[in-house]
Amino acid sequence: MTKPLKIVVLAKQVPDTRNVGKDAMTPEGTVNRAALPAIFNPEDLNALEQALRLKEQNPGSTVGVLTMGPPRAGEIIRQGLFRGADTGWLLTDRLFAGADTLATSYALATAIKKIGDVDIVIGGRQAIDGDTAQVGPQVAQKLGLNQVTYAEEILKIENNIATIRRHIDGGVETVEVPLPCVITVNGSAAPCRPCNAKLVMKYKYAMCPLEVDANSECGKRNAELSKTRPYLTLNQWSVADVDGDPNQCGLSGSPTKVKSVQNIVFQAKESKTLTASDADVEGLIKELLDEKIIG
Repeated sequence: MTKPLKIVVLAKQVPDTRNVGKDAMTPEGTVNRAALPAIFNPEDLNALEQALRLKEQNPGSTVGVLTMGPPRAGEIIRQGLFRGADTGWLLTDRLFAGADTLATSYALATAIKKIGDVDIVIGGRQAIDGDTAQVGPQVAQKLGLNQVTYAEEILKIENNIATIRRHIDGGVETVEVPLPCVITVNGSAAPCRPCNAKLVMKYKYAMCPLEVDANSECGKRNAELSKTRPYLTLNQWSVADVDGDPNQCGLSGSPTKVKSVQNIVFQAKESKTLTASDADVEGLIKELLDEKIIG
């Protein structure tokens, strides 16, 4: 019988990139999150579902949601609790702001070390605001853990070994990995279950301390209820709380700089019809080279 698992889900609140406008970037080259609606990163929801299934299959297991962002990112933890997670941690600090994948993975890795004794770290393959698929593998490297990417389903865990089906180019493969490990999940995995009505009622006033607005109705209810329901005060950690190095966090620890972002919509008038003749093919290649699209 497999021992109870301690599972941490890496989740991110991302801007809805389906509507990228001219205000999407700040002058510093970072995403202007205030200008775009915030949503739960889609593939992180796939990862959450895999974690919740493991919890059901292995009695006594716990699932915690770890996220980094401004105070409003506490909504990601609530969304996890509404679906069956047990706890969550919000990394929020001005020193975390503007982080690229390197600084993000450093912050997450320090938090996982603070959580301690984690059996499985699981997250989405990539976030829709970056599409790099780098954070999961970088977290694994920083923690010195085995990793499995492009996971579609965690089939079973026996004798401290996870059996995982991966969706890769050309088909699927089944692999085994010893725990502890880091797993990243594809969007082709099972979709996440909907919010549970009873859990929504239980946690709807759960907040991180920085989220609490004493003048708002939710803030007043949180202040009142959290006196007798401590689970309504969500975990909130700063750089100092996780013993992080400020020089490796946020902009200070981010060698990557984004110059600009654009929303490009192709119009039918921009299309060309080519034949298979050598002249047409050579002309296309020359045009692509001239426009510096290739080469």
